[in-house]
Amino acid sequence: MDALVFGATGFVGRSLVAELLTRGRRVTAAVRTDTLTPWLAAQGVDPGGLDVVTADITRPLTGLPAARDVYNTAARYAFGLGMREARAANVTGALHVLEWAAGLPELRRLVHLSGYRVAAAEATPDYAALGAYEASKVEGHHAVVARARELGVPLNVVNPSSVIGPGQYIGLASLVQDLWRGRLPALPGGPDTFVPIVTVGHLARFLAEVPASPAGVDHWVLDDATPPLPELIRALAAHLGVRAPRRTVPVGLLRRLPSRLTGADPETLSFLSTDRYPTASARALAESAGLEMPPAADALRAWADDLVAARFGAAPARQGPHGFHAVAGSRTWVAGERRSPSHVLLHGLPMNADLWAPLAARLPGPTLAADLPGLGRSSPTERSTATWLAELLEPVRTRPTLVAHSFACVPALRFATEHPDRIGGLVLVAPAFLQAPGPRPPAAAVLRRVSAARLARTLGVPEGPEVDSAVADLRRPGVARRTVAALRAGGAERQRARELLDGVRVPVLIVAGSADPLTEAVRHPVAVIPGAGHYPQLTHPADVARHLADAER
Repeated sequence: MDALVFGATGFVGRSLVAELLTRGRRVTAAVRTDTLTPWLAAQGVDPGGLDVVTADITRPLTGLPAARDVYNTAARYAFGLGMREARAANVTGALHVLEWAAGLPELRRLVHLSGYRVAAAEATPDYAALGAYEASKVEGHHAVVARARELGVPLNVVNPSSVIGPGQYIGLASLVQDLWRGRLPALPGGPDTFVPIVTVGHLARFLAEVPASPAGVDHWVLDDATPPLPELIRALAAHLGVRAPRRTVPVGLLRRLPSRLTGADPETLSFLSTDRYPTASARALAESAGLEMPPAADALRAWADDLVAARFGAAPARQGPHGFHAVAGSRTWVAGERRSPSHVLLHGLPMNADLWAPLAARLPGPTLAADLPGLGRSSPTERSTATWLAELLEPVRTRPTLVAHSFACVPALRFATEHPDRIGGLVLVAPAFLQAPGPRPPAAAVLRRVSAARLARTLGVPEGPEVDSAVADLRRPGVARRTVAALRAGGAERQRARELLDGVRVPVLIVAGSADPLTEAVRHPVAVIPGAGHYPQLTHPADVARHLADAER
């Protein structure tokens, strides 16, 4: 085979395999459990040149197919590891890979993935001071370099910085998660703290080029233009629509304080430094191969969108376009097709745009869904929801069906009344202004602490990712309070909403559950779904999709 990749199911390893296959290389992927093949299929990568074999690097390696290029991307990357567990993969395992590669008759190169902070550290690391992960990476690095010299193995060590991209939920991601959840009152480090990044895509392309370059050269792969950590966090806060911390806490002070008070993992503190790194060889190789890093700001924003979409690893990775956009003064979470959707979906309360996932999967054509301003993942705005909706739909070049649920029916009606030429029809699902007033909303403090199981019972819907997503947002600062305020204000617009409905000039379909009936007569068609309550798109999505299809014929 052209190449054999150890750690091929890991975050870096799987991207490297995908890159090599895309280049037409024949690749053996050495794995413990094959989660690689379905991942490649989801990425649209042709596995025709792939052979998957089982291997455990913590034991001596035998029986593997020969390859010209060997990559060791395998590592145990986690904080809080025990010394034995960390050394098994990061030291012993790395040496097993080296010793197996040394016996290959036509080995061109062994590429060992290390870390940007390890090469300068002492060869005999202090496990108590550094923690098992970093100490084992330091020990493994020096052991591999020394043993390769003894055996005459052609070696390149690649030292990436914090690798970011879809699926990376460790390291810097924890800081972004705290920022998103409003749990970052102060930033660790100082004004010049430098935590450089590199995207997994660029790293995979770089690794694919290394075996053709001179052996014996170590490469530090990172973006020198990464802004200092405080500036980086401020940029991410602005993109996410959250407040950035104004204060910093020196690392030395954090080390002296109990982690239960600071919330800082002691093992991460050694990564917070002002050091710079020797990137000349990596920049030269990248330039000769025609590789360019994406701008750090763009890469960070795209990664932040992916982190929020996947709930920092708690939810499946989202497919299709998604992310934050500036809409009428709100950093608005938007998912789907912004220019040519067939349906635009507006959620009710206390949910977010994920409410529509079961229905969207059954609708023909692309959809566009967004979290209403101040709700879900979107930041608030001082402008009206009607203005926000008009600006959200400004890029749309089709005449989609506008589908709104409960609370969102009123702004949808306003848009349909003011812009009848912009939409093909209006669907109101469980319009609250045509139904009996519900119970008084709970206090914001209660809603903020509600569990997914209790919320599902209260709403009469099944537990699932849609409810989990809503609960995660309700726990963010201000969202529960704004949700309660919106619920309480909804009743004041009942009469105006009815007037809008009577005067609207686009085709209208009203969808209601039999257990949540309308209390007022209307002149528009009404589809009643037997057994459904206030959230038929969650409990009976196929029925809702069928009624929409019938109305659009």
